[in-house]
Amino acid sequence: MADTAQRSSSADLRSLGGLALAAADRHSGDAMRAPGRPALSYADFGLGIREIAGGLASLGVESGDPVAILCGTIPEWTLADFGAFCAGAVVVPVYHTNSPEECEYVLQHSGAKVVLLEDASQAAKIASVREQLPELEHVVVLTGDAEDAITLADLRSRGAETGDQVARERTAAVAPEDTATIVYTSGTTGPPKGCVLSHANLLYTAGAYIDRLELRDKPPVIFQYLPLAHVLARMVSFVTLDVGGTLAFWGGDTKNLAADIAEAKPTHIPTVPRLLEKIMTRVISTAESAGGAKAAIFKRALSTGETVAKAKRDGGSVNPLVKVQAALGHKLALSKVKNALGPNDPVLITGAAPIGAEVIEFFYACGVPVLEGYGLTETCAAATLNTLTEVQVGSVGRPLSGVEVSLGEDGEILVRGPLVFKGYHRNEDATAAIIDREGWLHTGDLGEIVDGYVRITGRKKDLIITSSGKNVSPEMLESALRETRWISQAIAAGDRRSYLVALVTIDPDEAPKLAAELGVSADPETMARDEKVRERIWEDIDKINQRFARIEQIKRFAILPRDLSQEEGELTPTLKVKRSVVYNKYAGDVDSLYEGSTTE
Repeated sequence: MADTAQRSSSADLRSLGGLALAAADRHSGDAMRAPGRPALSYADFGLGIREIAGGLASLGVESGDPVAILCGTIPEWTLADFGAFCAGAVVVPVYHTNSPEECEYVLQHSGAKVVLLEDASQAAKIASVREQLPELEHVVVLTGDAEDAITLADLRSRGAETGDQVARERTAAVAPEDTATIVYTSGTTGPPKGCVLSHANLLYTAGAYIDRLELRDKPPVIFQYLPLAHVLARMVSFVTLDVGGTLAFWGGDTKNLAADIAEAKPTHIPTVPRLLEKIMTRVISTAESAGGAKAAIFKRALSTGETVAKAKRDGGSVNPLVKVQAALGHKLALSKVKNALGPNDPVLITGAAPIGAEVIEFFYACGVPVLEGYGLTETCAAATLNTLTEVQVGSVGRPLSGVEVSLGEDGEILVRGPLVFKGYHRNEDATAAIIDREGWLHTGDLGEIVDGYVRITGRKKDLIITSSGKNVSPEMLESALRETRWISQAIAAGDRRSYLVALVTIDPDEAPKLAAELGVSADPETMARDEKVRERIWEDIDKINQRFARIEQIKRFAILPRDLSQEEGELTPTLKVKRSVVYNKYAGDVDSLYEGSTTE
């Protein structure tokens, strides 16, 4: 494997702005595409980021000034990102799903001088908190227009004459260790912290991804639907443009996600575990509902498919008869999953939350490889990653080139290397608490390392310590429960208690089918109380319990009357559960599950 710096030597390694300018000069073809819109060529991409850089400079943005982006996952986000880099600015991404108060916190804490936002609805958020943002001087709207805002067209017009000079001079003046971006965590345990990432951090990580995934061999088409305020989605942009690939954006409507993927014809799809879990449960439930021969064929196809896929990954042999059965089963029952992802045999890349090995095995059986990785915002996203040729299902892969991973005395995963962030913005105490004197980043995650492959076993702060002193990591149990047909979310509880309980929600898409099957009302609150529904949900929980030790099993549960949501503050933008929020909101439900217990 070539050295990362050598593999990226064609780009200006000083800065991300330099990477973008070099990409625009070196590459041809489509840089970005989106449904219903003309493709953006590399030449047009280069022109756009230069003009944005010049426009920002005309607004008074100096090198090192914070510039925020509040926008959904659209091509303008990436144009604004690289345009700001070319102006020498520090980019501060803001989740477009944030409330006005959450936006205010990020903009105020970062000291953003300019915010580039998507449309009038986002502009209204900022307008409602503008009086609390004395450092914010300008608002730029990227699509359409808004009151008291500069349009993107106007910004580009302002920078048309000076943009090239601004971009060249300011990117040349950037030092690799200068701050490139301040990425605010999604705040699962309190106010978000601003992770300070340097140009060197991000460039090194991009090069390591390129090497690990061998992306220079053939320019990839990478599907972009994750929120760009998340560092993984931005790493996707950096990597794709560096190697001359195409960013294929989704259209923004989850109902059209499958159609968007089919139109994009991607080679790689970065995604989150929750989507993969939902796809698997839908496919399996549809097959089971068919009953009879169809259900039997599907079950056999899945079994033989998993056997052949595992043997292929492990370099083992398979009985020729099983191979024939697997091929026939794939054609009859499993091929639709692969075909739905387009003709380029895309690789799914996942992380951000735990995912069960059963989910990954399912996709491999369908002929779709899933590469799980692990990392934090503080490590520029993935610090470890499986590959097509080096993969252990159930692990998050081996460390990227130049990255060290070790375990603390308590099993905490420690990471050290060029991708470790500079620290938390305006929070020296938190920085000192996470990076020790030897440069090890203390991730807060628990794990093990087997044959160089890292396995995640839980999160330190999420450990449930029972009244008998047993430590239980709930993540894998919760992940397994989410794989069942009817359960959408599952949150285990039991700290300082004698047994574990769970709060579960019913999948809104499956609820009407469950209600019809049981002959009960489909009203969510009624279903949450219905004894027939509870019995059916318990059947699933009981099956999952058998996979775990007795101390880890769920003894009682409550069904919540609605699914968890970002709007209610219970999920992050990457669909991770804000455990503390859920515990506080449903404390009474948890307590009720221990009433009448003789062991409490």
